[in-house]
Amino acid sequence: MTLLILELFRKLFRLKKNKFPQPNLIKLSRLLHYTFNDKQLILQALKHRSYLASTGEDRIQSNERLELLGDAVLGLVVTEHLYKSFPAEEEGRLTNLKSLLVNRHNLSRIGRDFGLGEYLLLNDAEERSGGRTRESILADAVEAIIGAIYLDGGLEIAKDFINKNVTALLERILDEEHSRNYKSLLLEHCQSINLDGPTYLVEEESGPDHNKMFTVAAFVDKKKIGTGRGLSKKVAEQMAAHEALISLNVL
Repeated sequence: MTLLILELFRKLFRLKKNKFPQPNLIKLSRLLHYTFNDKQLILQALKHRSYLASTGEDRIQSNERLELLGDAVLGLVVTEHLYKSFPAEEEGRLTNLKSLLVNRHNLSRIGRDFGLGEYLLLNDAEERSGGRTRESILADAVEAIIGAIYLDGGLEIAKDFINKNVTALLERILDEEHSRNYKSLLLEHCQSINLDGPTYLVEEESGPDHNKMFTVAAFVDKKKIGTGRGLSKKVAEQMAAHEALISLNVL
């Protein structure tokens, strides 16, 4: 009788393990053009917290710690790249360019280009609700992968990955920016769902008159949801509207 019970537990344990098949790390490594020495790092980078709720693992094993690290590494590398590439640009313009490269919309697009959704570790409920294509989950996973590459291969390897996959997109993103009017997009969105606004408020003016920097806040339903900086009020308002659209999950 005892042997039968033990065998039953073994079968149940095997079923639980097989419920969540492991991603094809060899295929993913080819897509990323990087092979991890520590396979546990890339597995952790793919683990959404919903997955841990089903496997019984502690939440500390999710990709959120790697995401935090990856965000810091990404910010450093992108800022250094912009600093060296645009020696004549003011701090405000560099901040705007950085925002265009590291925002959730752009990172999720990179994740989709890798087909990253196929490799994410999610529970059934998150998968059914569209988690494999959700912008926030894809963007977080990209940052977690950057953090994992940094830990596994060091800063230079992580920098190479970021420059190939993130900063290399700057020219394309700038072309898109020139053809988009974020203030108009925000106004249309507010009108479509009966939100009050948007309105814009200059929060700060700094610098000499011939080179003044403006900081502008965007308000929707009397709540501040975006901030932008620029060398004119018009540019600052556009950047504030851009951040507001991201906050509203429009971009």
